[in-house]
Amino acid sequence: MNRQQGGKGKGKPAGRGNGSKRFKKDVRGNAPIKKNTSASKKSGSLDEIRLNKYVANAGMCSRREADVHIATGLVSVNGKIITEMGFKVKPGDEVRYDGARISPEKKAYVLLNKPKGFATTTSEGKGRTVMDLVANASNSRIKPIGRLGRNSKGLLLFTNDDIVAAKFTNSKNGVARLFHIELDKNLKLEDLKKIQGGFKVEGKLIEVEEISYIDGASKKEIGLKIKNTGNTIIRTIFEYFKYDIVSLDCVAIGHLTKKDIPRGHWKHLTEQELNTLKML
Repeated sequence: MNRQQGGKGKGKPAGRGNGSKRFKKDVRGNAPIKKNTSASKKSGSLDEIRLNKYVANAGMCSRREADVHIATGLVSVNGKIITEMGFKVKPGDEVRYDGARISPEKKAYVLLNKPKGFATTTSEGKGRTVMDLVANASNSRIKPIGRLGRNSKGLLLFTNDDIVAAKFTNSKNGVARLFHIELDKNLKLEDLKKIQGGFKVEGKLIEVEEISYIDGASKKEIGLKIKNTGNTIIRTIFEYFKYDIVSLDCVAIGHLTKKDIPRGHWKHLTEQELNTLKML
């Protein structure tokens, strides 16, 4: 297992390394070209890539299949459907396949066991962030799916695969996350039943998959399964019933657990874990 010790905030946040590589590439691409290099003149920008190759490199299909998808209007560049064979994509172009944004960089799937004290953000200037913990996990521009508060802990999945990330954004059909929550006081059975049955806050229905007391623990400790990418909704649930959350720990994402991932460490998903995730 490939794991990276985190928690000290060392190393550059993910994305900086890629920026450096792109900068070097741009310097090479803009370097003076000898007048007798006719082949380079014909090829155009060194950073351009044919659209079918771009789609194929993104792992969507083969290059030949990409031609078919392009011809049938499944691919757009910067919001415009492209059906032209041989169309070239420039750096910074937004390419979408069947509505989902794609990238030709290698797909990466990193599972982090987040400790307290790290903000779930990709923005710099926010102090210690989860990006510091996965800085050495991948050269791809991965980002976290969903959020865990700075003082929350547990599993957080990172990827650059928008299709997989989209599985988590649907509160009804998305991937469920399981949380171990400690409250400031015992959760009343009547409140537990109200949460399980669903309730409305300001006219919006809030539903959970499961909620139960933790076996062998006080009634302050709760297990909550919910299909939602943020932890704000969890705080909303308990604030509505006049409880404060003392600690919040994401212990499972779908079938993914913290087994063999110490706090502050990460691992790459195995092929089997990824295939199961895609089938959820």
